[in-house]
Amino acid sequence: MGEYGESVVWLAYSYLKDKAKAEDIAQEVFIICYTKLDSFNNEASLKSWVLTITANKCKDVLKSWSHRNIVFAQSLLSTFKHQDSSPDFQLVGLEENQELTKNILKLPIKYREVIFLHYFEDLKVQEISDFLSIKENSVKTRLRRARILLKEMY
Repeated sequence: MGEYGESVVWLAYSYLKDKAKAEDIAQEVFIICYTKLDSFNNEASLKSWVLTITANKCKDVLKSWSHRNIVFAQSLLSTFKHQDSSPDFQLVGLEENQELTKNILKLPIKYREVIFLHYFEDLKVQEISDFLSIKENSVKTRLRRARILLKEMY
């Protein structure tokens, strides 16, 4: 947990956009890793194995009926809530990194995951390709499109 914990939580958060759920997923992932450690083959790195389990667990949660209902209910409630849009409120805590992180989280998942893996986990295009089981050119295209979208957000 110590070595990969932060990466697992960040990846889970990038999928789920919920810190508590991301931490829950991280715990589940490490339990799965502990129980399935004998099935780990040394062809891939331990880190990519752990992150693959994390991504798959997050995708399972996103597909679940209960998660979709909760997300729908939250979005419906936020539509009716009054949001403070005063200039003072908007200026609080807008540091460059926070803004970038917020914008990354706004990206579609296919762009968000390649950005995370490339820039935050320092994986090369080929490693991302293997990790996501997509072609290297697809990874390059997603990275390029993600960068374009991020530039448009600024």
